[in-house]
Amino acid sequence: MSPLDPELPPVGEEIHLPGPSILPLLTAVGITLLLVGFTTFIELSFVGAILTIACIVRWFKDTRAETNDLPLD
Repeated sequence: MSPLDPELPPVGEEIHLPGPSILPLLTAVGITLLLVGFTTFIELSFVGAILTIACIVRWFKDTRAETNDLPLD
């Protein structure tokens, strides 16, 4: 920093960004299998529904765990 640069104020709060996750991709694959299964084989729909529900449940659990780890301020 140069002596001519103005002093920056202190940071007000920390920005929280969630970590990388494959869950959105797997949820999209599950929904795709669910919809394709309606027009081809019903077994694909069952696999897609199970995958979608499992990913959504896991996604909610991960989000709640990350939210609980944040500071209260």
